[in-house]
Formats: sequence, C-alpha cells, structure tokens
Amino acid sequence: MEGLRDCDQCGSAFEPRREHARFCTAACRIAWHRDNAGTPWPGETALSWSAAAMGDAARRLADGRDLDLPQALAVISETVWWVTMVDATVVRYHHADYDRTLAGLSPAERRTAEGTLGGLRFVRNWMGYHADPADFIRPPEATAGDQPAAQWTWEPIPAPAAGPAPTTRQWEMNRYRDYRTCLAGHTTGHTITTSITFLARLPAIGDHTGKIALLPHDE
Repeated sequence: MEGLRDCDQCGSAFEPRREHARFCTAACRIAWHRDNAGTPWPGETALSWSAAAMGDAARRLADGRDLDLPQALAVISETVWWVTMVDATVVRYHHADYDRTLAGLSPAERRTAEGTLGGLRFVRNWMGYHADPADFIRPPEATAGDQPAAQWTWEPIPAPAAGPAPTTRQWEMNRYRDYRTCLAGHTTGHTITTSITFLARLPAIGDHTGKIALLPHDE
C-alpha cells in the first residue's frame, strides 16, 4: 500500500506518523536499541560532522555580506540543508531524546520549534526543485548590498501542487503551513537561530554546534 514502510526491528509494514519513523511501535524501538547497545550507531559519525557543518554554514550566513541573489541563495540553501539534515539524523537515531526535549518546552516554544523546522523542510524539498529559488527570499528594503544574508526575508509563496501519494501530500501541506506560519515574513537568520537553539538542547548534539552568531530576533 502507498505510504507504508517496513519496521527496522520486526519487519512488519506500518504507516509512519513521522517522515523518518523507523519502527512500528515503541516496543520495537526499545528492542532495537537494546539489541544494538554497545555497537556504534551508523548515525553517530554523520551527526558529528553534519552538526559541525551546520554551525559553519550558519556562520557563513551571518557573515555573508555584499551578496547578489545567486550568492545569497547558495548560502541560505546550504544552511537550510544542514539544519534539516541534523534534525533528520537526530529524529532517526535519537528519537526518545528528541521527544523528551520537545516535551520539556512550553506549548508555545514547542509549536515554534516544530513549525520552524517543518518550514525549513519545505524549503529544502521545494526551493530549486519545484519552485523558483528567487520566489522564496528577498533582500532588506534599504542598502541591500551590505546586509548579511541572515537579514534576507522569507517570502509567502503559493501552496504546492498535489503530490503523487496521499501521505506524501499531507506531509508537504503540513510543511507548507509551517512555512507560511513560522518562516514567511521572518528573516533567514531568525529562523535558523530558532532551529539551532532547539537542536543545541538535544543531548546528542551537545557542543557540536559551537557558538552561532546569528540574529536572535527579526529587525
């Protein structure tokens, strides 16, 4: 059936509630981790270097000045890519820690964290593939040339066309709503900082992110 995948532990087909879900039940997830205790998880090395790459990309976003549109798009899309890759890796290999960290946030903080990351996943999947990259962002109104890419603003864009599968379509529409709610009208620096601030709270990330010098608030 469309949208089903096999559980990594028992092999049963299940309908995932999350994009990166690997197990059909919590019992299978616990059993898999118990069976693989003491064995380095394949995601550990990837998480280490992708978190470091995320920090480097975010610093380039903060420091990038005098950029034309193609240059700004390259810096912004690279940062979005690494943030969403780190997020996906933690969800895949540290699912319980991820849920506990979300549960420790206030309702408003949780909505912001989940919505911002969902919006960035929409950007990753659509910018340059299904929509013109130039439609996604605009430079500051005044003296655009000397402003860092972190001060460029996400633009509202039309809803995506229907996808090939109902489950995929629903995920994309949820991400699109997150984009309109949490990204559109905000600066790239604000949304990247919001995402990294949440990811840095995860035990699996620890000190990998380093100090990210981005704008904490829209200006």
